[in-house]
Amino acid sequence: MPKAVSDSGPIIALASIGQLELLHQLFDEVLVPPAARGEILDETSAAALSAAGWVKIQPPQDNLAVLFLRNDFGAGESETIVVAKEIGADWTLLDDLTARRKAQTIGLSVIGTLGLLLMAKTSGYLPTIKPLVDDLKLNGFRMSAELYTRVLQQASE
Repeated sequence: MPKAVSDSGPIIALASIGQLELLHQLFDEVLVPPAARGEILDETSAAALSAAGWVKIQPPQDNLAVLFLRNDFGAGESETIVVAKEIGADWTLLDDLTARRKAQTIGLSVIGTLGLLLMAKTSGYLPTIKPLVDDLKLNGFRMSAELYTRVLQQASE
């Protein structure tokens, strides 16, 4: 199974719907950079992350690259991209569209929260994702009506 580096967004989103464990099911290793860990402030997400002994904190080695990316992104996204590149991650978990595009331009495979739900359904870990996508919306996860429809179509729901 693959290894992933996650920004705070997917962790917060999955924890908000009680599905953080999906990351453990989908990936051998889940690394979170310190800046991304620091962005996880709400109690539910922080408690879920602390309880997830399979998540490891991984600082970036190339601080210059992080500083360069900080011109365009937050600390969490910047460190996530750098760590993913440094370790040759199979997946980079990002929800921010601009950060996703940057990560893809440097050769990283990127997936967001909705893609993770689709991956979990395809892998047999979830029988359906519509209730979870609806819960995400109720918890403030931003997605366009078009994206909502497209994700459910991809899930055949």
